[in-house]
Amino acid sequence: MTTILAFKVGRLELALLLLYPSESWTKSTRIQGFLFEHCRNNFKRTSSEQNASNPTRRFKRIYICLGPLKKGFKAGLRDLLGFDGVHMKGPFPGQVLTAVGLDSNNGIYPLAYAIVETENKSSWVWFLQCLGEDLDLGSNSNFTFITDRQKGLIPAIAQLFPCVEHKYCLRHIHQNMRVKWELKEYKDHLWRCATATTVPEFEHCMKEFSNYEKEACRAISDILLNNLCEVFNSKIMEEKDKPVIGCLEYIIQYLMKRICNVIKVMDNAKGPLTPTATTILDVNKSHASHYIAMWNGGEKYQVTGAWQDQHVVDVRNNTCTCRKWELIGIPCKHAIATLYEMTKNSEDVGDIYRWVNKVYWLDTWKNAYSYKVEPIKGRIMWPKSLCPTTLIPPIHHKQPGRPTKKRKKSEDEKLSQNQRGSQSQSGTHGVSQEEGCKVGPDGVQKLTRKYASVTCAKCKNKGHNSRTCKGQGGGS
Repeated sequence: MTTILAFKVGRLELALLLLYPSESWTKSTRIQGFLFEHCRNNFKRTSSEQNASNPTRRFKRIYICLGPLKKGFKAGLRDLLGFDGVHMKGPFPGQVLTAVGLDSNNGIYPLAYAIVETENKSSWVWFLQCLGEDLDLGSNSNFTFITDRQKGLIPAIAQLFPCVEHKYCLRHIHQNMRVKWELKEYKDHLWRCATATTVPEFEHCMKEFSNYEKEACRAISDILLNNLCEVFNSKIMEEKDKPVIGCLEYIIQYLMKRICNVIKVMDNAKGPLTPTATTILDVNKSHASHYIAMWNGGEKYQVTGAWQDQHVVDVRNNTCTCRKWELIGIPCKHAIATLYEMTKNSEDVGDIYRWVNKVYWLDTWKNAYSYKVEPIKGRIMWPKSLCPTTLIPPIHHKQPGRPTKKRKKSEDEKLSQNQRGSQSQSGTHGVSQEEGCKVGPDGVQKLTRKYASVTCAKCKNKGHNSRTCKGQGGGS
């Protein structure tokens, strides 16, 4: 059996196990059966190319927002969403658009996702319209959106939700800056500017950044991290090259498992707040002991600490001039020092946790995860569609050469990976590592593939093998 024949046989066996991708669309109308099976508990929409004179319709998009997750997101009381897109692999590639929220423990809360033909303004407008209808978001909504400035997403948000607060991901801004400014000092200045909570502090950090590098200072703005979608996308990375139904089933199974894992953490949680909020509050309590609060005779207190750290706290309005209490929702060290002083003056302030926003309460966290994703039956038990229309897969033009499996990594990912590799190899059997060599399990240095010369068996050229050959040269 030749290598090519063995490869084809292996591919055929894999197709039988995973259901060959084209059959996901035509055989027994599986995509319609998948939708009917989830119709009882899920909220989803599909979009196809309409053609009245043709009995077939070509798949274009599918949007899914599970009913339990929709109810849980509203119960979580956090008007924050992150948006991102990830590429799909396989014979019918596309894009998976995701909308991920934040729960009471600062963990991700996947809300909605869609499979579209490509990432552009049209697909993002369609996705945001579906999401807006599910969450009852109007054009005057005051949500906060965090994005990585994807293609078409910025104008789509500006068109549908002009009143939302649109934040950009700090990590991706830094990756763009690294093309021109690679030193660590640029990253430090960037983080100090982005994490400033008051206008004077921000202006001071920006001035220091401008003194260090004026051109780099002009390139930044008010930005935050969008790790919400990055975490969710990393979970579905393994199944993005599978057929569309297999990918959708995997995402739903992941959501079911994640709810169960969070419930286990909840059962071990102690106290009235979530574990993350408890940790933040305990740190602020330890710092509050170094501050002195002075009452002005009215509703406000002047709180003074070391290094000219002095702020005004208005407990009744839950505000502090450092603005951390307003931004985070957890009393800052100045506010806690004020509550301690009020207790000394025999004022009834109650437990400190009651001054924490309800978003971080353990009861709110439990309410958000009280809605469970319903399991479904096997494919052979899915209801059959009575619609005479046949759904066909989207058009895809195969590119020349062997398809790539690994995505292109950013400079930060390459750097962190190289650092981990050097740390793991530095202490192996006490053998020093030379350039172009790696240390094997037996402690013997071996030439890495990077420095090995590869010759193609077809065209006799160097730099590639016969599997990736595109007929570059003149061998037999």
